[in-house]
Amino acid sequence: MASHGCSSFLMASFVLTCMVVTAFAAGNFTDDFEITWGGDRARIRNGAQLLSLSLDQTSGSGFRSKKEYLFGRIDMQLKLVPGNSAGTVTAYYLTSEGPKHDEIDFEFLGNVSGQPYTVHTNVFSQGKGNREQQFHLWFDPTKNFHTYSIHWNLQNIIFLVDNYPIRVFKNREAMGVPYPTSQPMRIYSSLWNADDWATQGGRVKTNWTHAPFTALYRNFNACLPSSSSSSSCSSAVSTNALSDSDSGAQELNAMGRRRLRWVQRYYMVYNYCSDLNRFPQGLPTECKSQ
Repeated sequence: MASHGCSSFLMASFVLTCMVVTAFAAGNFTDDFEITWGGDRARIRNGAQLLSLSLDQTSGSGFRSKKEYLFGRIDMQLKLVPGNSAGTVTAYYLTSEGPKHDEIDFEFLGNVSGQPYTVHTNVFSQGKGNREQQFHLWFDPTKNFHTYSIHWNLQNIIFLVDNYPIRVFKNREAMGVPYPTSQPMRIYSSLWNADDWATQGGRVKTNWTHAPFTALYRNFNACLPSSSSSSSCSSAVSTNALSDSDSGAQELNAMGRRRLRWVQRYYMVYNYCSDLNRFPQGLPTECKSQ
């Protein structure tokens, strides 16, 4: 894959800062990932520039990164299962291991033909999740590849779609809210059958006459914190019109905040922080500071 620094995927109009000292990591799927399950339903193709996952009535498939990551920005381009994808889930996430694991989730919930995918996001820290926000998209994610990104630092976790921020989860440890700060995580992805819940609350089941279902991946990139590499994307800071004193905050700029409000106003379909029926004793602590 072509190597390029953070500036190529942090658009100036609503850009995030990279860390002041960073290293750009890029490679191919053979170098960076390993197939974990599903046999030949998971395939690395096109000179290791493309990876496909498939699901049939017998099994789904999945892969994970060979490396672990502690902070940084992760980008992956996906083309989701086309047509009648009801009952299927394509998951793309970071996670550590163990009962007190941390996790940052993208899950793409399939739907019947002509109905939109639901992008399901969640954040786990110290084994506790239940922080779901869900969105529809402003495009058909099955027609072309689109970039899905996780920007994770000590201040916040930002979910992005084609460089549009869709969600920000801020570090509220000072308020007693757990936040992922110390556990390195691997990248995982899988395609699996979840027709007991994934589509319209489980009312629509997987239609196996459309199998195999296939999702495609390409252009994995990582912008990572490092003090030892000569390869740096710190030059992106100046081109992003952020001063050195501001860059440590690693937050959205004004345009980024406007884009976030636009997405959340028109495309958010569920927010746990608005679900009073789910939390009759009171909303979670972090919701009160939004």
